[in-house]
Formats: sequence, C-alpha cells, structure tokens
Amino acid sequence: MKPPYGYIAVEGLIGAGKTTLAKRLAAEWDAETVLEEFEDNPFLPQFYNDPKRHAFALELSFLAQRFHQLKRVGERSLFQPVAVADYSIGKSLVFAGATLPPDEHALFRDLYSIMYGGLPKPELLLYLHLPMAVVRQRIRGRGRSYEQQIGEEYLAQLQERYLDHLRKLEGVRVIILDVEGTDLLKDTAAYARLLAMLEAARTPGTYLERL
Repeated sequence: MKPPYGYIAVEGLIGAGKTTLAKRLAAEWDAETVLEEFEDNPFLPQFYNDPKRHAFALELSFLAQRFHQLKRVGERSLFQPVAVADYSIGKSLVFAGATLPPDEHALFRDLYSIMYGGLPKPELLLYLHLPMAVVRQRIRGRGRSYEQQIGEEYLAQLQERYLDHLRKLEGVRVIILDVEGTDLLKDTAAYARLLAMLEAARTPGTYLERL
C-alpha cells in the first residue's frame, strides 16, 4: 500500500536516522528518493571550526543545493508518483535562524522567499524527535570528526526552532514522532506501526505520535 501523498519529507536533528528511514520508505513504496548532499560541502567542516565566519556561506550553499534538488520533485515520473526526501524545504530557514546574525538572516530570508516560493511543499512531514542525550550519543557514534565539536546548546536551539517552525506550517500534515527507545531498523512491529501511520489519510495539521 502506498501513502495518499505524493511528497513526503523526513526531518530531525543530526543522527536522528532521517536518511536511513527515507531510503527504507522509498524502497517500501517504490518511490523516488531526494537525499541531501552534504558530505562534499567544503563549507561544513569550516563552519564547525569557525561558525561566525563561515555560517552565511554554508547556508547559501545549502540553499542553492536544496533548490536544485527540490525543483525536480514537481517533475516526478508517472512511474514513481511518490517522492521521499530526508529533509524538508524549511530546513534552510531553521538552520539560518540559528546560525546567522540579524542582518544576514534578513537577507537570507529574502533570498529564500524568492527561490523557494514556487517549489512544492511536502504534503506530509515526519519529524523524528529524540532527547538531547540520545542525539549526542548518536553523533559520537557516527565518528565524523567535525561533528564532534557541535555543542549541546546549539543542538537544543535547533530542536526548539524546528518544533516552532513545524507548528507554524500551514497546509501540511506534520507528524512529530517520539522515537526514543525505538529502533526502526530492528523492531519490525514498530516499523509496521509507522507505515500504517504514514499511509493513513490525514487532514493538514500537527500530530504528536509515539510508536
């Protein structure tokens, strides 16, 4: 069974499992995947070493990259009517709000509005919510040297901004899913419950769920 939505986005903090879940859902539904390309971004390690100096360049680079990817979502093949992304269109706003000073943030928002105004929005957005201790543990487990410098205060600010952004979305079905203590890769019953949750018809709004 496929979901009654053509464009689904999976969101969450670093290490939440967005990409792994997006790939699995896409395979489940024979859907197109839209995966964020961040590993080759030269500004990312520079940002974590010197956030104030490199934040604007980093956010602009992601803005451009996401724009080119997401504009193709509206051109999906008839043979793959569902697209699953491991990030949402609003991710740029969330991160820019946490990293940029007011003057650069205002300019960034103008550019965002110009570039993203005509792009499709997710019909269903799934946010994987984890407590901060688990997020930190997963970052350590990923072993990426530049990520080890990320402070808990910054992560907490991102999570707060994410939740605020999600609650303000209009015309989108938002599921904020508590996945603490749940391994969606190994727990087949939990994964089955998640599929049923995503494949059910919903009206736009914010839903707080637990598996």
